[in-house]
Amino acid sequence: MSRIQLAINVDDLDQSVAFYSKLFGAQPAKLKPGYANFAIAEPAFKLVLIENPGNGGSLNHLGVEVESSQKVHDEIARLAGEGLFTQEQIGTTCCFATQDKVWVGAPDGEQWEVYTVLADSETFGTSRDLLANPDTACCTSQKADSAGKVAACC
Repeated sequence: MSRIQLAINVDDLDQSVAFYSKLFGAQPAKLKPGYANFAIAEPAFKLVLIENPGNGGSLNHLGVEVESSQKVHDEIARLAGEGLFTQEQIGTTCCFATQDKVWVGAPDGEQWEVYTVLADSETFGTSRDLLANPDTACCTSQKADSAGKVAACC
């Protein structure tokens, strides 16, 4: 099972959860302070909402959720073979989950992750800014800089 993930910044999490629950006829699969995700069966995708006041309606990042760590490692090898710069995060905790993932940046700056969830976590976690500052907190202010580099996770 693989599915596309869309992670967006929202100004008001409660208001957005209410809207997307109605839109997709589903309740969040995970709801934590400042964070929600929906595992939508039809169409098959994962919607992630990250409360980021002042940045609502903007793209946080994109992703592909895969079923295993082996698939993540297969993608690391495939993307490297294509000559794409990747950032690996193995056993990282981000967005209330422990994950194995690989990041790749598209030409226009949007960030894509290929990831698998290993376990739930009670903490939001932190992650590196993928292409610039390695000490940035995960998923908090994902605005592209002039070079198109953004922080992202989840």
